[in-house]
Amino acid sequence: MTNQPLDIGNALASFDDYWSPKVVARLNDYEVKLAKFMGEFIWHTHDDTDELFLVVAGNLVIQLRTGDVQLTSGQLYVVPRGVEHCPIADDEVSAILIEPSGVINTGDVVSELTGSSAELRQAPTVDGDEL
Repeated sequence: MTNQPLDIGNALASFDDYWSPKVVARLNDYEVKLAKFMGEFIWHTHDDTDELFLVVAGNLVIQLRTGDVQLTSGQLYVVPRGVEHCPIADDEVSAILIEPSGVINTGDVVSELTGSSAELRQAPTVDGDEL
C-alpha cells in the first residue's frame, strides 16, 4: 500500500487498449478500474452485481433495452444488476469503473473482448512513483 495519490490523467496516459479495464485501487471487496472505450462493446448482463460508470473524458452512450443513457465528462450512471446493456463510444472515452473484485467485463457473454481486469502497475502517480 502506498500513501501517494493516484494521478488519474497519468494513469490513463500509460495505456492505449480499449475495453480492457485496469485495476488501480481496491476498496474493501471492490476494484476501482480505469478504462478507455472506443466503438461499440457487446450486449451483456452482470447477473450478480451493479456496474458503475463514471466518465472522466468524452461522451459515452450506455444502450439499455428500455432506452439509451447519455453520459458526458463528470457524469456517472449505475447499471443495475441483471440489466442488459451495451456501451458505445463514437470517440475515445476515459472512465472509472467500480465493481466487486473478479467481475468479468463481458458479464454473461464470452467473446473476443472477454478478459480479466489487469493490474495497472506502471502508471505513475502525482510525484512520479509507481503504484
